[in-house]
Amino acid sequence: MTTPMTSRMATEIAAQPDTIAATLDALLPRRGELRRLARGRSHLLLVARGTSDNAAVYGRYLLEVHSGRGASLAAPSLATHYAVERDLSDTVVVSLSQSGGTEEIAQTQAWAATCGARTIAITNVPDSPLAATADVTLLLEAGEELAVPATKSYTAQLTAIAVLADALGPTMRSLEPELRRVPAAVQALLAERSGIEEAITLLGTTDHTLVSGRGLVYGTALEIALKLEETCLEPVRGLSYADLRHGPIAVVDQDAAVVLVAAADGPMVTGMTELAEDVQALGARTIGIGGDARFADSCEVRVAGPELPETVAPLALVVPAQLIVEALARSRGLDPDSPRGLSKVTQTDTP
Repeated sequence: MTTPMTSRMATEIAAQPDTIAATLDALLPRRGELRRLARGRSHLLLVARGTSDNAAVYGRYLLEVHSGRGASLAAPSLATHYAVERDLSDTVVVSLSQSGGTEEIAQTQAWAATCGARTIAITNVPDSPLAATADVTLLLEAGEELAVPATKSYTAQLTAIAVLADALGPTMRSLEPELRRVPAAVQALLAERSGIEEAITLLGTTDHTLVSGRGLVYGTALEIALKLEETCLEPVRGLSYADLRHGPIAVVDQDAAVVLVAAADGPMVTGMTELAEDVQALGARTIGIGGDARFADSCEVRVAGPELPETVAPLALVVPAQLIVEALARSRGLDPDSPRGLSKVTQTDTP
């Protein structure tokens, strides 16, 4: 298969500084509206599938860490297939869907409303079913996304989640100053491409790949694994630090590539560094994305990450991995814009 030297996916990766900045400009003024919606409600429930589910994992951690409210991930089948009756009168349900057209997510949001929840839709399509039926819609400023693998819509979702967390968190510890630094940090990563080519070369020399992260960065690890799977057609496991240590580390050997992702600060960097040292001792080839200097020194290939605090680092930390995935797909003769068997809107079976 012949693929172009440039792709729509590459163009959309490059658009992310503008997408994030525009989404911040649109959504930060709405923090008061979000605070009013959530007043008196102590729990948040996030509803998503696929890439959006990885964004929701970040949201689950950030909302608990920054806002102090309980947050969890929904199992949509409880609504769509089991018709579970729940009292959600103390809950805000946050539904994430790039298209807003995934029937399962729209049905789950409707079910939540009948159970007493307030509902927030995070979507890229203003006239979508999800947007039309939510109490509040946070519209992403990503524009139309043409490549099937989500890139700019994913980081826009993370941006919207961070704005929601800021709205519900303490005003004296606003995330806005850090959020405003994100577009420039992403632009720097796009320009520097530090470690990208070395990572592509390493991934071409191993038989299987694992990706791991921890805490606020765990969702980033899941998203990197998903992008490698759907774009490069390679089975890849995305694992938390703890899950990798509890069993799967047994398959780590000299034939494995282990991609480790970490923020430059926060309580998880030390553990991720120790994990890098341990998997290298088992003979694995390691790629470290982000982290601090010790983390970088513990990995065979270091891919530079953003100089951002852990709370907002995931908005930029995924970008180097997107660059790796897009180029790796093309190097294998694959079309990164249209992976085999995928479409832009995936429908899960519903009754």
